[in-house]
Amino acid sequence: MDGHDVKRSSRPKQRKKAKPARKSAVNQARVPSKSMGRVQLHKSAGRRGFDFTFAMRLLVNDMIDRMPELAHIDMSRVAVAIVQARIDSTHGVFATLTPMRFEQGSRFTTRRGRKYCCQSLLDEHGREMLYILSFYLPRFQNMDFSEKMITIFHELWHISPDFDGDIRRHPGRCYAHSSSQKEYDEHMAVLSTKYLMKKPPPELYAFLEHDFAKLYHQGGGIYGVKIPRPKLIPEAG
Repeated sequence: MDGHDVKRSSRPKQRKKAKPARKSAVNQARVPSKSMGRVQLHKSAGRRGFDFTFAMRLLVNDMIDRMPELAHIDMSRVAVAIVQARIDSTHGVFATLTPMRFEQGSRFTTRRGRKYCCQSLLDEHGREMLYILSFYLPRFQNMDFSEKMITIFHELWHISPDFDGDIRRHPGRCYAHSSSQKEYDEHMAVLSTKYLMKKPPPELYAFLEHDFAKLYHQGGGIYGVKIPRPKLIPEAG
């Protein structure tokens, strides 16, 4: 949600900011629905191409099964999505974790004296999602294998040990990545190596060994779940 995502990215080149478009009074007055509706999180039968989000879900489920450090995560409450990167470059966001709750799992937050909640998201069975794990394509897929693995662990590690919809909060001002993002990623590299040493089935992570173009060619296309960015909804009163 706005200003609440945690992400792994590289520093892009500075570009001039476009002037924001003027909003009409009608648009300014519109308040989004409190629910984003339902999203189908499982494989689409009969669709041609490589289902990226289904493959990623299988891989992450196996990571959770093999890694005690991730045992608190319940993937039935985590939506996996793809986002089309606006620019095909090596700079920018690779992946994000969007928590659907605020500090200590609260449904509400206060900003500038006003109370807000986040839009809710349900799967096809009506279960409410606590997190959205998103991968930016083709940028994510064009990293090397080790960086892809580190990025996956990087985002999963942001999930609160209490699995309450909030992020893991470190002491101090930099509560998302602790005082050093470099040390954070070094820890993720250790977890990635530890996972691979447990000898998971190679077919689960084989898709990460290809760049976007090769995966696209082999699969006859790439598709996956797409989820709009959740919005903050002001509470009445």
